[in-house]
Order: sequence, then C-alpha cells, then structure tokens
Amino acid sequence: MKNQKTSKQWMLSAVALGVLGMVQQAHAQDQAPQTTTMERVEVTGSSIKRVANEEALPVTVVKAEEFAKRGITTLADLMMTLPQSISLQPSNAGSGTNINLRGLGVNRTLVLLNGRRMANEAIADGYANLDNIPISALARTEVLNDGASSIYGSDAIGGVVNFITKPTYNGTAVTLQTVLPNREGGGQEKRGSIITGWGNLDSDGWNIYATIDMHRRERLAESDRPNLGTAAQLTALGRAPSLGTGSYAFPANVVSTKTKISYNPYYSTGCDAPYSIQGAKGTCLLNSAYYATALYGNSQVSFYTKGSFKFSEDHLLTVDYSRGQEYIDSVRNPATSATISTVTPTTAAATLTTASKWYPGGSGGVPAIAALKGEPLTVLYSSPTLAGTRDTQVNQRLVVNDEGHLFGWDYKAGVDLGLSQRTVRLHQGILDGNALNQGISNGIINPFGAQDAAGQAYLDSISLNNDQALRAARSTFTGVDVTINRELMKLGGGMMAIALGAEAHQDTTRDDKKAIGTYAAPVAATPTFAESHRQVEALFGELDMPWTKQLTINAAVRADHFSDTGSTVNPKVSFRYQPTHDLMFRGAASTGFRAPTLFDRYGYRVPGANSTTSVAMDDPVLCPSPTPNIAGTGTAIAGQISSIVCNAKQPKQTGANPDLKPEKSRNFTLGMVFEPIKNATVSLDYWRISMTDMIANLPENAYTNDPLKYLSLFVRNPDGSLAYIKNVTMNLGGQKAAGLDLSANYQYKAANGGVVNLGLDGTYLTQFDNQIDKGGPWSSNIGRFGLASNGTTSSFPILSFRWKHNLRLGYTFKDWSTQVTESFNSGYEDQNLTTVAAANNHRISSYSLVNWTISYRGWPHTDLMFGINNLTDVMPPQTNHSAYTFGYLSSAANPIGRAFNFSATYHF
Repeated sequence: MKNQKTSKQWMLSAVALGVLGMVQQAHAQDQAPQTTTMERVEVTGSSIKRVANEEALPVTVVKAEEFAKRGITTLADLMMTLPQSISLQPSNAGSGTNINLRGLGVNRTLVLLNGRRMANEAIADGYANLDNIPISALARTEVLNDGASSIYGSDAIGGVVNFITKPTYNGTAVTLQTVLPNREGGGQEKRGSIITGWGNLDSDGWNIYATIDMHRRERLAESDRPNLGTAAQLTALGRAPSLGTGSYAFPANVVSTKTKISYNPYYSTGCDAPYSIQGAKGTCLLNSAYYATALYGNSQVSFYTKGSFKFSEDHLLTVDYSRGQEYIDSVRNPATSATISTVTPTTAAATLTTASKWYPGGSGGVPAIAALKGEPLTVLYSSPTLAGTRDTQVNQRLVVNDEGHLFGWDYKAGVDLGLSQRTVRLHQGILDGNALNQGISNGIINPFGAQDAAGQAYLDSISLNNDQALRAARSTFTGVDVTINRELMKLGGGMMAIALGAEAHQDTTRDDKKAIGTYAAPVAATPTFAESHRQVEALFGELDMPWTKQLTINAAVRADHFSDTGSTVNPKVSFRYQPTHDLMFRGAASTGFRAPTLFDRYGYRVPGANSTTSVAMDDPVLCPSPTPNIAGTGTAIAGQISSIVCNAKQPKQTGANPDLKPEKSRNFTLGMVFEPIKNATVSLDYWRISMTDMIANLPENAYTNDPLKYLSLFVRNPDGSLAYIKNVTMNLGGQKAAGLDLSANYQYKAANGGVVNLGLDGTYLTQFDNQIDKGGPWSSNIGRFGLASNGTTSSFPILSFRWKHNLRLGYTFKDWSTQVTESFNSGYEDQNLTTVAAANNHRISSYSLVNWTISYRGWPHTDLMFGINNLTDVMPPQTNHSAYTFGYLSSAANPIGRAFNFSATYHF
C-alpha cells in the first residue's frame, strides 16, 4: 500500500487540543459552580415497549435473561432469531460467526462492544467474529435497524449491533450447560462460565468483576444425519449422485495418456466402500457422504473484566479488557495426487507405467483393465484419510473510558486498543503434494488400496500434520474518541441539546500465506504476503430539537477522512411525532458509505489461479453445451479429459483490487408505534436502502448461468486450457432492499399473580434487487435464487426470505417460568437448473423451528433450566441448488434436529 501521509494524518494531538479549547470556552462562559450531577441514560428498551420509551430510530433489544428462555447457547443462536438477520446457520466459516443484517452482507453490519469497535477478524478485515464475545458478560444486545454512518462512520449501511456488558457485578455465579442431540452422532454442546465481582459502585465508589466463558461443539458429520440427503432424495431433486464421472477417488481412477479415457480397475466390484461409490463411465466417485461435515467442531474460551471507579458524582472511570480465543477444526475432502498441480503447473503429475507393480494387471495384484495397452496412465488418487486444518483466532481489546460533567458539559472520552490474530495450521491428513505424486510415479505408493510396509512408511514420512502454520494474519485497531454534549436553549417541547465529537483511529492488517502452501495437499495455495494500514479522522455533531411537546427533530452529520480513499460527509435527519399518549410516528433519512477494507484493496493478489469455483461447471470452450447453464450437459472436444473440463470445479482467481472506491447508500425509514389496548405495543416500520458501487466479487452464478456472456473473464493458457476465471473484488452495480418491520408485545397479569408475555418480531421484504453490471438490468432476489452479490464470505447464495419472524409466548408464576419460541422463514423458489426437466419446478418449503424452555428458581441460590430445542424435530428443507452438495438448505437451517438443553446456575 502506498503511504499517503497528509496534514490530517493521525489527528490525535489536534483532536485533543480542539476539545480542550471547546471545554475552556464553555468554562469561560459559565464560571458559576456547577451542582448538576451526571445522569447516565442508556438508550435501550424493555421487553414491553412503551410508547413513552420509543425513540425516532427502531431499536430491537434482547436482554441477557431472554437468552436462556429462547434456548440460546451462543450468539450465533441469538442472531438467527432476529428477523432482520440473514446470518448463516450453522456457520462453518473459518472466520467464525458473523451477522448479516438485511441480507446486505456481513461487512455492512457494524458490530460494537459497549458502543466501540473491535479489531475485525484478521484475514478478511471486514467484520467482527461474534464468537469472541463472552455471552456471560452481556447485559443485553441492541440492534439498530437503520443505517448509522452519520454516527459511527463506515460499515453501518445495514445497521448496527451493539453488545452491552453488565455495568457492574457483585458476587459469584457458576453456570454449566449442555445440549444433547436426540439423534446419535456429533453436534453435542457444552458450556461453562464463572463470573465474580467485588465492590459497590454507589457505596464503595468502585466495582471490579471478571468472567470466563467456555463453549465447545462437537463435529457433526453428514453421515450422522444420513436422512438429510439420501440417494433417493437427491434423485427426486434431479441430482442423482451417480451422474458424475469420477476424478479423484480411492481406489484411484486412471486416465490413458493415449486415449484420454478414464478407467478404474475396481469399478466392476463396486469401488471401495465407504471411501468411494460407483460413478459413470466405469469410474469411481469419492463418497462425499463419508467425508463431508455438516457442522464443524469448535471450541471457545473468552475472558472479560471491567473495573469501574467513581471518583465523584460527576466523574466515572472504567477500564475493560476482553480476550476471546476460538479453535475451529475445518475438515475437508482428502489429499489428492493432482491438487498441487493446480497451484504449481510445473509439478509433474502422478503417473504409472508398466514398470510399477501397481500398474493394473501387474505383480501388485491390481485387476487388469482390458482397454489398456501398456500406455502410461495419469493417476487421480485420493487419500482415504480425512484432511483438515485448525483455525485459531485470538481477539483482544483494551478500552479506557472517562466520563463525567465538567464546566457545564457532559463529556465522554476513551482510548480503544484492539488486536485480532488468526492462524490456520495443518492439522490432519495433509500430505506433501510433490512427494505424493513422486511416490505414485516411482511405484512406492499403491494408489488403489492398502499400502505395504514401504508404502505406509513413505506416506508417514510425507505427512505434514505437525500444526505448521499455513497462513497467519493480524489486524489492529487503535483509536481515541471524545464526545461532549449539553443543553443549549429551551424550545416549545423542552431543551434543545447539542453533542459534538471527534474520533481518530488507525487500522493495520498483515496477511502471510506460508511457503508450505506450495506443496501442502489438499490445501495448496500460492504463497503471498500483504501488509497495509490506514488512518481515519472524523468530526461529528448532533442536535436534538423538541420543537413542541409532540414533535422532536434530530439532525446529525459526520465527516470522515480516510488516508487512502479520501473524504466523505454523511448527514441524517430523524423525527419523532407523538400526537397522543398511545400513538407515535417516527422516521429518518440518511446517507451511508462503506470504505473498501484493507483486505479488499491491498490484500493478496496472485498472477494465476488461487482457488476453484464452489460448484461444478462445463468449460464453455473445451466442453461446449447447448445448455451451458446446466453443468454436466457439455461434451469435451477432442484431446480434452472429460473429467477435467466437464462438470468439474474450475480454477478461479480471487484477490484484492487497489482501484476500489467506497460504496454509497441512501437509507430511509418511516414508521409508527401505537398501543391498541392496555399493556400492548405494536410498531410498524418501513425501511429502504439503495446502494451504488457495491464492493463484491462477481457472483459465481453470473458466469455459471451465462458463461458465454462473461467469456472475457475466462483467461486461457497458450495451449487453450483454462488458466483461471478472473473473479477479483470490484465495484459492481447496485442493490435495493426494502421491507416492513413488525414488532408486537403484550403482557397480561392473571388473577393468580402469573404473568403472560406475548411477543412477535417479523420482517416482510418488499424489494431485494441486485444490479450486477453498472447500468445493467436489475434482478429480484426475493424468495428466489436471483443474481445477487454483496461481498459475503460464504460461497452459498444470498438468501432473502419474503417473511421471517420470531414469535414468543411466555408464562411466569412465582418461581416457575416457561416460554415457547418459534423462528420462521417463508419458502423459496429453488434454483431449478438440473438436468432432469421434471425436477425443475421445485420449491423449497418454509422452515419453522420451535424451542421450549422451563425454568425454576425456588431453590436457594440456584437457577435451573430445561429445554428442548427444535421441539418438533424438523429437519432442513431440501434444495436442488448446485451449491448445496447434499441437497438441503444448510445455510438457513440447523441439521442437528431435536436436542435437549440443560442449564444450572449457582450464585454464591
């Protein structure tokens, strides 16, 4: 990255001097002693939202005590219950759990901890990993369902999620929790936490507390839930598993260097279960059901501590430190003999000649293949051992915050230091790809079955399972901020208030793909190194103007300067109009922006392929088809190997783009809140977001559905073979999303003293349009797999349900409480691009997940909870979309099935 130092760079000194000047000016204007005490007002709501507490902006609040009632064990579970969230469930991403508000992408949802930023996940540097936030420290979660660039700057186009920790804690509590699936297999969860605190802030003037939270989830293999994608189910979806021609398998497929035809010596005997199954044209297929993972195993340990020191009624100092560590075991298909050649084309392929005892029909006992005439064979071998890496993430943050009342102003100032580190290590089943190819070629390794002593010793010697680092990344956030506010003058409805603030921070990122990646199969990658930084300075102001007792108008503006992409100014205007006690109208209009991340602009970029497409496709030139949008319908031209150019994952180039510019948005909301009856509140808000210059990769389905249109992206070698599909990050067209948010809450007090609570939060989409090419046509994505891209990290297609809701019914009586929670999303129009015409009218069914919990607090110092997650044992709906290997909608539904949830907390 080019260092673009300007006079504004790192304005810490200027900001401090400016704020001191403002404070001194206020002091000069008001020398009289101040007797006003500091009053802290939390912008939050209760479970029953009263009109009197509603503000101009729609905010969803979920208190910590609600987590257990909903059967929640992790923040990932919480995010899935929010109708505004299209977060993936379950998350198999190595980056951990992130949140995607409005379906606009995880990098357009700003995540805060106590109102301040954390260092982003280290590799992508575009979002925070929620797994590093200790759930035991939280008091509540606030979700701002509106753009907030005028307050927080970049990344808040889709909304803001603010995790707020307990202000103080006194005493000690230990919690143990376990989640046991009803079905056998993996997916078990265990969680434990301990929180302890000392001191009373009011009487002692100080409080210190700390908590440790531990959570572990066992791996769930696809074979643990074989009913999710049986051969009969896939066939009914038009995706019969035996349609493909085998490439890599165990026992290995071989390709005649003379005829380019594929064979397998064990095809006639059924290949070798469970490692492989019979494919088409006399080949074996890797049995993905045996190797695939429905849910990665992971473990988390997080620590949080906070010290609060009240020096006077007008002065509070807080220091908090958090450290989250997560291990994610990312498992994948086994190492193969040719994987390394996709990264280093000069590497010799694995071949067999008649000199090897393992040549079909030779002395090693491998069955002969009648069609072979002794010509050399290219070997497509897959190790029988599951491969995997271990992703380790550590996120730390230290914040010092000082707030109080001085010279007639309320002030808050802080220093925010964040560090995020992520290391991907070789963990199991990783082999030296060069040595693997050589071992097959020189006859030491038997590619068709069990190894003899020499072959096994050789495999052991080329194993790379020593936890060597494959990739190491780091990102940092270093910032200072200060805000002052005071009342200015009296208006018709109350006192006008002003807030002024300044912020300066520096972001850095470093990403190092190690040299071992050149030969580590199956995780081979070209070594790269990228390091960059930027400075950001901002000034912001806000006016709150109660013109009358019914009407309040709020105006805010923020100016940001980025050292590498320039400056931007974003205003926001909102209003709150309450003509009667039980009716209120609200609305807001604003602009927003998102600067390209350091990874987007200055991350790795290799000259050739560094990945493959996530779905199989036909090479439009080397495997032409009358229906190029349907994989497996093409025919390889003369001289090409069908298993490589047809119905196969193709090489792809991804990476950074230094020419990226910020994307922009316009946000609009208009709503009302009313009380139809006593103790009932209903809110209805219309929202609309329009984006331009969207930063993303071209979605794969753009060139898989219409490869001829994007033929210019297919970069070829001199011999005509495909080098890669160019799919780097770029500024695409635009996106328009709009909908209605509905929230309703009702509380009823029964004659016996019990309390009934009923709550509903839902979102109805009225628009979700994408424009891939600037100036091009718009494509709707509501309730269908449209042509959409938003920079999300998942390879799965974007989901935009027409309707999604969370419904809650609870009852509390004395020491007992119970609650039923339903999360629902509407059905979806399937991809319907299979080779079976009769299967191409499929619609994905709606999905309803019901959790039930019952709690008891009658024993001294003890809280008990028992629950059943997925009470009706519903399994994920089926899909024929080619990105979902096993035919179920894994990105929106949990494959665990019914599970029993136990929790116990003891207070000392």
